[in-house]
Amino acid sequence: MLPYRYHMLTKNVFIALIGFAVGILIGGYFYFIYIKPSFPAQPTEKASKQVIGFLPYWQLNNAGPNEDNYITTLTYFALNVNGEGHIVKLMNPQKKDPGWSALHSGKVTQIFTNARKKNIRLSLLISSGNSNDIHQMISKPIMSADTLVTEVAPIMKQYHFQDLNLDIEDTATASTQTRNSFSTFVKEVKHKLNQKHLGTLTVEISPTDAIIPNLIDIRIVGQYADNMIIMAYDYHSSVSFVTGPVAPLTGAGIDLEYDVTSAVEKTVQQIPPDKVIIGMPLYGYKWETLTTAIHAPVIPGTGALASDNRMESFLPTCTDCNVFFDNESQEEFVVYKDQDAETFHQIYFPDVQSVVSTVNLANQKQLSGIALWALGYEGKTMLTPLASYK
Repeated sequence: MLPYRYHMLTKNVFIALIGFAVGILIGGYFYFIYIKPSFPAQPTEKASKQVIGFLPYWQLNNAGPNEDNYITTLTYFALNVNGEGHIVKLMNPQKKDPGWSALHSGKVTQIFTNARKKNIRLSLLISSGNSNDIHQMISKPIMSADTLVTEVAPIMKQYHFQDLNLDIEDTATASTQTRNSFSTFVKEVKHKLNQKHLGTLTVEISPTDAIIPNLIDIRIVGQYADNMIIMAYDYHSSVSFVTGPVAPLTGAGIDLEYDVTSAVEKTVQQIPPDKVIIGMPLYGYKWETLTTAIHAPVIPGTGALASDNRMESFLPTCTDCNVFFDNESQEEFVVYKDQDAETFHQIYFPDVQSVVSTVNLANQKQLSGIALWALGYEGKTMLTPLASYK
């Protein structure tokens, strides 16, 4: 028989254990009822895809009334920036810059108002394609960025822009120092936008920025930009030497050296896909050639833009047009003989199927969305697939 002190010890331990258990139950009750701890959030429905529509100043009278049904952001194109980061208001002492003039002409007021009523975000695009201005601007990146944001701030507030889009295009191979200076410029623009609570930052990039050391180091710039739009068009243009698709979805290694899919895949290796947006054209090109061969040499000076809107009206009236669909590029291909000369016309242009294919690519690669260059070029049916793009 155990001594009395062991009986007392066992009894005390038993009482302590009961007290401890009751304490846990009471504490747990008050913890869960009153403190309400936060558990890891359950998976939520993925945010809606972005559809950005670019509205150039020269298209203000041509933009269709139904475009608001398909886009989530309306981007005004554009205000130009000079080598010191100032917004260009005058082209010369007698002529206003057309982008500046159109923005302040009153033409955009109703367009912007209608967009805002439909909860469409407004974005202001700042543009430069002048190599000298660009290099001067980024030679003092912090000062230029401060100047730019200081000047656009009141404009963004006046017109309710919620995003600033930088379309700075210089595709010449750049030095490491030049690339770093541009990255610093973008970083400072983003910092100033945040300081002034002006909204997000979008940066345009070319399809080759992911494979060639151009001005934009997308791996670094992608750390500061909220969105990056691949300008995935003009693989062939009005000045091309041979005919071909404007935005070939595939075909690299077969008929082409590079295509849209390759550009996207190379880009998302360096930037998170949820920051990447595919820019797609609403137009193609028409050339004059001596033969009907695919990728035929172009007669110099005959290249011209062929919008989807224009082709929608033209094809029903063309009795001798041969119309094909190029499965590689996912574009229409039209050939017909010139009635006044011993030449042929070749036209490549995207259509409604091209939009479907681009949306499928964006979904497959889990991208943020697509961007349309440019509103007013599309026909009546081209954008209809975007109604279900969520």
